[in-house]
Amino acid sequence: MINIELVLKHIRELKSLPEGDNIDDYMAMANSGDDNAQVIVGRCYGDGVVLEKDAKKAIEWYRKAAISNNSYGQSHIGCCYDCGNGVAVDEKIAAEWYTKAAKQGNAAAQLNLAVCYYYGSGVIKNQNTAVYWYTESARQGLAIAECNLGLCYFYGTGVAKDESIAVQWFIKAADQGYAEAQYNLGLCYYNGTGFVCDYKISLMWLVKAADQGFAEAQLHLGNCYEYGTGLAKDEKQAVLWYTKAAEQGFAEAQYNLGDCYEYCKGLNKDEKQAVLWYAKAAEQGYVEAQYNLGACYFNGTGIAKNEKIAVGWYKKAANQGYAEAQLDLGVCYFNGTGIVKDEKKSIMWYTKAADQGCADAQYNLGGCYEFGIGMPKNEKKALQWYSKAAEQGDDEAMLAIERINSVNVK
Repeated sequence: MINIELVLKHIRELKSLPEGDNIDDYMAMANSGDDNAQVIVGRCYGDGVVLEKDAKKAIEWYRKAAISNNSYGQSHIGCCYDCGNGVAVDEKIAAEWYTKAAKQGNAAAQLNLAVCYYYGSGVIKNQNTAVYWYTESARQGLAIAECNLGLCYFYGTGVAKDESIAVQWFIKAADQGYAEAQYNLGLCYYNGTGFVCDYKISLMWLVKAADQGFAEAQLHLGNCYEYGTGLAKDEKQAVLWYTKAAEQGFAEAQYNLGDCYEYCKGLNKDEKQAVLWYAKAAEQGYVEAQYNLGACYFNGTGIAKNEKIAVGWYKKAANQGYAEAQLDLGVCYFNGTGIVKDEKKSIMWYTKAADQGCADAQYNLGGCYEFGIGMPKNEKKALQWYSKAAEQGDDEAMLAIERINSVNVK
């Protein structure tokens, strides 16, 4: 009797058959119509384990098993159509095969069908149905399903929001070593969600996830070390964890690592390295990195000064609503630095930044109204904007208010 779960796990995780098993024996059984053996032969072809990798032969064997109503064969065919292994991608057909297997209780198929309903892949999007299938899979102990079900409860997606239930599912998945669940559980302890806040336990789970290479956990650990949250501040350790996450392409970690290089946190100052890491994050759309990269080009920090390129990066950040970039872009338009001078566009960007509470932008906008730059003079509006800046402690705005009031008194 074949223990198909054990054999498939061995192929998946160890890239080999269990000790003592022989592919020729499985092939003979498969040719004799043993549907579990057919799935195993298909998986060996699919993964290139003891057989030359051949996606088309893999799906042929899965079909033979599926004809016998073997849920593993059905589930594997679904995966082939989902990913385009040996056949053209067809999400609808994938979902049909997942459904056949899921209804027979196949946990992996139930998980995949839940994902289909969650995102509307091959089926009409229905997050309530997604939760149903996540639950069916999670009840069989599939860690990914447990974690995903926890997230549904955490955010109230397809089910009533319940953080205490979410945490219980995270625990089940985390205890199986599932890194994302360990990270989620660490955050729950960190933020006091579903538990009393406990940094010590939080860090234990974050380390478990980070040691498995989970980039978000590595980033969070870096933040803890940089700011001394829940442990002794250690900028060198912060850099170590930021680097691990950054090397995986995680944009926020790349930005933080650039910041460490620029401002000498945990390593020697190296502005060229700072620019390198800012650029990696900026190219992924990380707004703070886009702004900092623009500033590096504007000031010639770690790279040749180029105001035109600086303006390009300021624009990218400003268009994402980053107030400091909006301010600096306004200044560039005002002065004609790196771009054609345009006072109206300058005022537009000052206004966007000022509306977000940027004191320098509020002061600059006040000046435009006071002196009629790019618009008619309007002392009332000038005072309004100067006052907003002054309320934030801007000394120049306070002086401007005194100047206008003294003239009016005279």
